[in-house]
Amino acid sequence: VRPRLADAKFFFDQDRKKKLADRVPGLAKVVYHNRLGSQGERVERVRAIAYVVAFEMRNLQTAGMADRAAHLAKADLLTDMVGEFPELQGIMGRYYAEHDGEDALVAEAIEDHYKPRFAGDTLPRSEVGLCVALADKLETLVGLFSIGEKPTGDKDPFALRRHALGIIRMLIEKQLPLKLDRLLEIGAKPFANMSPSVLRDVSLFMTERLAGLLRDQGYRAGEVDAVLSLNPSLLADIPKRLDAVRAFTALPESESLAAANKRVGNILKKAEGVVGEQVDNDKFVEAAETNLFIALHHIEVSSLELYKSGDYVTSLQKLAALKAPVDAFFDTVMVNADDHGLRANRLALLSQLHQTMNRVADLSRLAA
Repeated sequence: VRPRLADAKFFFDQDRKKKLADRVPGLAKVVYHNRLGSQGERVERVRAIAYVVAFEMRNLQTAGMADRAAHLAKADLLTDMVGEFPELQGIMGRYYAEHDGEDALVAEAIEDHYKPRFAGDTLPRSEVGLCVALADKLETLVGLFSIGEKPTGDKDPFALRRHALGIIRMLIEKQLPLKLDRLLEIGAKPFANMSPSVLRDVSLFMTERLAGLLRDQGYRAGEVDAVLSLNPSLLADIPKRLDAVRAFTALPESESLAAANKRVGNILKKAEGVVGEQVDNDKFVEAAETNLFIALHHIEVSSLELYKSGDYVTSLQKLAALKAPVDAFFDTVMVNADDHGLRANRLALLSQLHQTMNRVADLSRLAA
C-alpha cells in the first residue's frame, strides 16, 4: 500500500503545479468518439447545454457558475492522478479546483456532475451541480442516439440507461421545474442538423426507463400507464399524480367511472369528423343530459382549481360525484342520435367529460 500512496502523493503534488483551466485546451487532442469529435468539443456542447438549463431555471448566477464548472469538468482527465486512478475523475477535479481558488460551488459541481454514478447513488448537491450533471447526461444521450449508438438487449456500452435514469431522478427527486421535452430540445441545440426523430427516440427511451423505475418503486402497472399515457411534461409532478390515482382507485365509485371513461373514449374515437367543444344546453332533450351537464360544470370548476394548485388527490376525488349522472346518461341517452345537431351536442358533452376525467391521468387505463 505504501508505494501506491507514495505514487498518489507524487502525482497530487505534480498535478497542482498546473491549473485545471490551463489543461482544458489539451482536451481538444483527446478523442471522445470518432463521430462526435474530441473531449474539447464535447465540453463546449456541455457548457452550452448547462448554461441554458440554468437559464430555464431563472437563475443567471447559477448559469455563470454552471458554465464555469462545465468548462473545467473534464480537465482532470489530463492529470496524472486520474490517469493512474481513473475512478477518481471528478473527485480530483474538485480538489484541484479548490486549490486553484475556484468558487466552492463550481468545485463541488465538477465532482457532482458525474452523479448519480450508479443505482441508489446520491444526486448533485447544488443547483450548479444539477445543471452540469443534466447537461453532461443530455449531451451523451442525444449525441450517441444521433449516431445510432442505442442500447440493444443487455448491451449498453455507454451506460445510456444509467444516464437516462440519472436525469429522471434529478427531475423528480429535486422537484426541478424543467419540462422533459424542452430539456431534449436544449440538449440537441449544440449538434448540427439534429433529426426530430432522434429526440422522439430519446423521449421514448426515457419514458420506458421512467415506467420501469416507477414499477420498481411499487406502483402498479395500470397506475403507471394511466399517468404516463398523458405524457406529462413535468416529471416532478408524476409522483403526485400517481398518489392521486392510487387514492382514486380506493373510492367505491372508481371502477364504474374508469369503465365509463373508457366507454366515452371509444365513442369519441369512432365519432365521424371533428368533435366540437361547445355544448348548447338549449339542445338537451333528456333530463339525464341536463343533469350531467350541471354536475360536470360544478365539478369542473372546483376540480380545475384543485388541479392548478397541485392538489391532484382531491381533484380526482371530486370526480366521484359524477358516477350517478354518468350512469343515468348512459342508461337513458342515445349518443349517436339520428339528428346531427343532437348527436354533435351530446358528443361535445362527452368530450368535456373526457377532458375533465383525464386531467390528472387517463382513468380509462384503470378499467378492468
